[in-house]
Amino acid sequence: MSDFVIAPPPVPTIPVLGETARFPVRRVYCIGRNYAAHAVEMGHDPDKEPPFFFQKNPDNLDASDTFPYPVCSCDVHHEVEMVVALKSGGTDMPVDDALTHVYGYGVGLDMTRRDLQGIAKKMGRPWEIGKAFEHAAPVGPLVPVTQCAHPHKGAITLRVNGAIRQEGDLNQMIWKVPEMIAYLSRYFELAAGDVIMSGTPSGVGPVERGDRLEARIEGFTPLNVVVV
Repeated sequence: MSDFVIAPPPVPTIPVLGETARFPVRRVYCIGRNYAAHAVEMGHDPDKEPPFFFQKNPDNLDASDTFPYPVCSCDVHHEVEMVVALKSGGTDMPVDDALTHVYGYGVGLDMTRRDLQGIAKKMGRPWEIGKAFEHAAPVGPLVPVTQCAHPHKGAITLRVNGAIRQEGDLNQMIWKVPEMIAYLSRYFELAAGDVIMSGTPSGVGPVERGDRLEARIEGFTPLNVVVV
């Protein structure tokens, strides 16, 4: 019998504002085209499409203050998003009950290798090559709902080197947080540790090495990241 043993990988975690304990991550779901202006920006009609989700890997989350420019791409885009972290889950969860499963909220970036995503779209293939790469999801500390209200509105912005690139409001989301949770629970069994990235407003664009990104959502700790 072989005595070779593979050590289990560490569980990815997100810092929690004011706490030494960190939030352990199980899965990461990302909703696509959840702001009408961004859907139009990407060439789609937000009035005719049901919600759809893709996944990043839990270890794509990066709570450091740097974003290493990824390999095999020369067109990497920023997408500022509100992060929703679940403390519990289930299946076929009703919309009216969905918010009771939320642990907290934060600010994140869904970094995208846009050129590779574009190739995948044209070939009818999954997007993971453009979305789920190392360090693809910079994230700030979570704010527990015990310290904040569930956000139904609030400015969401992304600055690059001090200049506004993305600007919107959480009330512009087509599918609200309770609806996202309920919809996902029809197709997946949600559980504690699941994270939902809730979509991005219009204004997505490329980054370069040396750029300084400042992602803000009203009421939460800003996320500052340098592209290296």
